[in-house]
Amino acid sequence: MTTKHRNLKYWIGKVHLWLGLSAGLIVVFLGITGCILAFQREIETVTLSYRYIQNEQKPLLPPSALKEIAMKALPGKAPHSVTFFKKDRAVEVAFYAAEPEYYYVAYINPYTGQVLKLKNMDQDFFRVVLMGHYYLWLPPAIGQPIMASATLVFLVMLITGIVLWWPKNRAASKQRFSIKWNARWRRINYDLHNVLGFYATWVVIFIVLTGLVMGFQWFAQTVYWTSSGGKTLTEYYEPVSNTAANIAPARMPATDQIWEKMKAAYPNAGLIEVHYPENDSASIGAVANPDIETYWQQSILFFDQYTLKEIPVTHSYGRFEAATGADKLARMNYDMHIGALLGLPGKIMAFCGSLIAASLPITGFYVWWGRRHKKHPAKAVKGARVAMA
Repeated sequence: MTTKHRNLKYWIGKVHLWLGLSAGLIVVFLGITGCILAFQREIETVTLSYRYIQNEQKPLLPPSALKEIAMKALPGKAPHSVTFFKKDRAVEVAFYAAEPEYYYVAYINPYTGQVLKLKNMDQDFFRVVLMGHYYLWLPPAIGQPIMASATLVFLVMLITGIVLWWPKNRAASKQRFSIKWNARWRRINYDLHNVLGFYATWVVIFIVLTGLVMGFQWFAQTVYWTSSGGKTLTEYYEPVSNTAANIAPARMPATDQIWEKMKAAYPNAGLIEVHYPENDSASIGAVANPDIETYWQQSILFFDQYTLKEIPVTHSYGRFEAATGADKLARMNYDMHIGALLGLPGKIMAFCGSLIAASLPITGFYVWWGRRHKKHPAKAVKGARVAMA
């Protein structure tokens, strides 16, 4: 290795160290909370027994009836949406508002109308973890830039870490792929940092990049521009209804008619969600998802609450069949982030990658600490001679 290369690697090592010391604690936190969120659905399937009901041979209650039942269970709050599942699951009526802020979910038996559970989601374990993962439990305007910036710093740490790991010759490469378990603890810690870091990087890099898409609008725009061949990403929006439409009163509420439309259009959907219009000008949003374990394949449609005609949208989150390759990549982002895109194997990889990512600042700190407090042989010998005298 030339002197120039040694100097370059020295300064890369310094950047790696400084960034690790500055953002290490947040990276540890992101990794641990990421491990928890990777298996959220599986844990909830086992623990949330009130979500499941006995299938009955009679019609389901429509959205309008479920809205009335939910409002009696939680007076003074406005229902946001109702979600029907294909399997033997209770329907979920969500109450959500930004100002004043609240988020509740009413679990209701769609056959009998019985309220099985009224849950304050601000006290839900996974939502608490998610808010920490996204915002560090700070106001979003403060916490989100902090977490996104730490993720960007971690990306640089991954890149510089690979450069530092890269062996200078074939003989040195033999020590880069395995942990020497019979060595002293400092060597084991060094190997844990370098070897596990190398293997995990190829998984963690996707977690980090997808995190940056959610964290920075400019990064999301760049990814979309690149994947679409130069097109601009249109931000998500909800169209409005035509309040001037002179339509006679319908035979059934608009939300019930939209629900019927969605069932007919998507008979194999794993879930169908209908949004209640928030005001006179709002459209009625409806979602159909063939796979309740992921999000990227869902179709989101919007209807005029007066004419019931579909209102087309230009952003990526409309009908799935109309989505371009770049749109689908944008839709896949969260599923890639938690590993759900590859099913259970992907979640296991995301869990292990997040766990190793959380360990890297810790093992890296001990590598730095050990080097700072390493005893020099010459000083040790000199000290021994003085003692003998």
